[in-house]
Amino acid sequence: MESSHSSFSSLRAYLLALAQTPARLKRRAGSVSTSFDEMSRARARSGPEMSRSLRWYDLVGFGIGGMVGAGVFVTTGRASRLEAGPAVVVSYAIAGLCALLSSFCYTEFAVDMPVAGGAFSYLRVTFGEFAAFLTGANLVMDYVMSNAAVARGFTAYLGTAIGVSTAKWRITVAGLPHGFNEIDIVAVLVVLIITLVICYSTRESSVVNMVLTALHIMFIVFVIVVGFWKGEWRNFTEPADPTNHPSGFFPNGASGVFNGAAMVYLSYIGYDAVSTMAEEVRNPVKDIPIGVSGSVIIVTVLYCLMAASMSKLLPYDMIDTEAPFSAAFRGKSDGWEWVSNVIGVGASFGIVTSLLVAMLGQARYMCVIGRSSVVPPWFARVHPKTSTPVNASAFLGIFTALIALFTDLNVLLNLVSIGTLFVFYMVANAVIYRRYVIVGTTNPWPTLSFLCSFTFTSIIFTLIWKFAPPGNPKSVMLGASALIAVAMLQIFYCMVPQARKPEFWGVPLMPWIPSISIFLNIFLLASLDGPSYVRFGFFSALAVIVYVLYSVHASFDAEGEGFLSLKNGEIHMEPAGEYRDNSMKV
Repeated sequence: MESSHSSFSSLRAYLLALAQTPARLKRRAGSVSTSFDEMSRARARSGPEMSRSLRWYDLVGFGIGGMVGAGVFVTTGRASRLEAGPAVVVSYAIAGLCALLSSFCYTEFAVDMPVAGGAFSYLRVTFGEFAAFLTGANLVMDYVMSNAAVARGFTAYLGTAIGVSTAKWRITVAGLPHGFNEIDIVAVLVVLIITLVICYSTRESSVVNMVLTALHIMFIVFVIVVGFWKGEWRNFTEPADPTNHPSGFFPNGASGVFNGAAMVYLSYIGYDAVSTMAEEVRNPVKDIPIGVSGSVIIVTVLYCLMAASMSKLLPYDMIDTEAPFSAAFRGKSDGWEWVSNVIGVGASFGIVTSLLVAMLGQARYMCVIGRSSVVPPWFARVHPKTSTPVNASAFLGIFTALIALFTDLNVLLNLVSIGTLFVFYMVANAVIYRRYVIVGTTNPWPTLSFLCSFTFTSIIFTLIWKFAPPGNPKSVMLGASALIAVAMLQIFYCMVPQARKPEFWGVPLMPWIPSISIFLNIFLLASLDGPSYVRFGFFSALAVIVYVLYSVHASFDAEGEGFLSLKNGEIHMEPAGEYRDNSMKV
């Protein structure tokens, strides 16, 4: 085998490695890992282990903190005014169900394989190195971009809370292009402070998150109570202008409710970061299912109550799409205008908690990607004193701060979300594939054929929903697509046996729940705008270039040094005893 770092030891060695790229791609791109390897040999590359200090209530706190950010204060107004009307409450319930189904898929993997890699590790043990790298790279970039956007949002909400214009917090540089010419020092400071916190200790990060999340929930409860107190029940059915806007609880029918659900679903993104904490949980079998599912359920209840409060407060055709709660009280002459400032304070706490959880998650993704050698192993190092991935945390924190310093919020918001929804889709596919296929012993084609056919049918349904004109033909085509999808599911369920059963916790009603998650994520992907797809295509192409020019050669070298193994078609037996000791460790 080649010597250490042989592909990059000299220009000649690198050129020779590039000449062997096709053979190395064939060898490494589809190579899969195992749960045991991820929990032993790969984890050993980080040096000291991360401290197992988190319990189920820490995970619930991280989940709530990660999801309940400032987004709900914006998405509720847009979904209600433009699509669902007062039925935005139902939209939030549907979106919450979607998030819960997807969280089940994450939970099965996290319990079976309690490592910090989250979706990257799940896809690596299922679909191989290249698929994991492509999705992981997009996910890390989404985290960085969205965190930068959230940090700049903190400045705006803090200004609302204390009554100071956002323009006074930022420095305008005339020579820079529009959208990149407002320097936001406050956003940078917030990111750097949170970076120091997460580098110092995960346990202390959890305490900070718990305190801030509790304060944020207090503000949310206050908004809910005031909304129900000051609002009127007739606003649930009567618009302010019935001549130009339809009346009723469902003013735009079922399509409005589901389109609203697609809008508000993005408010639930954040629970996936909880799965990256699995390596630091004392009892993964008990704590992870409670932490992930419990946080989604609690957040769904809070969101539905907030949506009902807003719908009671104002007729849906009077709701401000940008700041619905603040605008409902701003300028009032009955002494309640101060509530808009309170909402700004609450949103500021929400921004800090969501930023804290997301930055914890992005660092752990980067750490485990480093363990696989597709990025430099330097990122995988865990500090012996803090038991945290300091290198990954510091690097991504500084990177996030630099983007937040220059880039406008609206520019960033066009670049996020699609990668995360794509990863949710991939994890749902992976949990089905892993249940029905064991590499080397099970024929994968029936499962792959089902997954591809079901995805295609879901895409057809979504395109008909989005582009077909209203009427009976559309209803017939939608019904036919749904019937075909259900028939596929039932045939697959009856004819293809499961190859393995989860040892500790598994998604119920397999393969129905992950298949529904596949469909819903495809449906929601269709709600995103064109720039999101442009971003996804650009960063995916960039990830492929990085993989071909660097990652495949680095992982090939790591295989030669014995850090990685080639598992690409042979039978893999996982030491069950050692696995149980790791996953049940208290």
